[in-house]
Amino acid sequence: MLVELNHVCKQYKGFSLDCSLSLAPGCITGLIGANGAGKTTAFKTILGLVYPDSGDVRVLGKHLEDITPKDKRKIGVVLSGSSFNGYLNVKQIMRIMGGFYENFDQDWFAEKCRHFSIPMDKKLKDFSTGMKAKLKVLLSMSYHAVLLILDEPTAGLDVLARDELLEMLREYMETEGRAILISSHISSDLEGLCDDLYMIHKGSIVLHEDTDVLMDSYGLLKVREKEYPSMDKSHILRVKKEHFGYSCLTNEKNYYMENYPGLIVEKGSIDEVITMMARGEAV
Repeated sequence: MLVELNHVCKQYKGFSLDCSLSLAPGCITGLIGANGAGKTTAFKTILGLVYPDSGDVRVLGKHLEDITPKDKRKIGVVLSGSSFNGYLNVKQIMRIMGGFYENFDQDWFAEKCRHFSIPMDKKLKDFSTGMKAKLKVLLSMSYHAVLLILDEPTAGLDVLARDELLEMLREYMETEGRAILISSHISSDLEGLCDDLYMIHKGSIVLHEDTDVLMDSYGLLKVREKEYPSMDKSHILRVKKEHFGYSCLTNEKNYYMENYPGLIVEKGSIDEVITMMARGEAV
């Protein structure tokens, strides 16, 4: 495994993290959840920017305390709010990157900057939000890291730019042994990109599922109030009271379609899963 978190706990005033997840080579794993759920804290723990109160963190097969500066150069990172000094331009950043990373691919990076119309001489403080987002993702990929940790990498990008960056991430994964851990509030990005998804809610992992399974097997049942008491609830994950009766999240929608032919069954989506897991109640 390239990343392993085993009951990693971190206590803050008003918030506690208790997180377990793993990331295997060859996989793109998504971390989903509402703002404040703990995604960024989990990312910072993996990167050694936050030290847990308890639990085990392994990155690149090593315990967190054994990670060396050389190991860290195998990790590409995009964190919201982090960037180079705004008075630098891209040419200056390229020189800095070349000094830090022996594998910095200057030709590849310069070509991608041209492709995305990123100016080389303009100061970062004068970049648009979208240009800054593109630059951060390109920098994270520019030295052929084994592991990418990407926190909201497509924020601020239009549809076309997002699609191009996601295609770059797919190309990145064509090299054997690599992996990506990514979060995004744009669920369609994750649905088309990720192999599996973890959902974090109030600091804890509440769901882990293969993306294909989530898209094919999960669904939202619309149940009238008089029908709900007699309904088989063995495959219902969460339920929420509605004006018409109940909304029920299930991971076996075909079961209910076959056994309750008059029932309204809507196809599940990442947004619906997040909403129901966060606001619904356990059966």
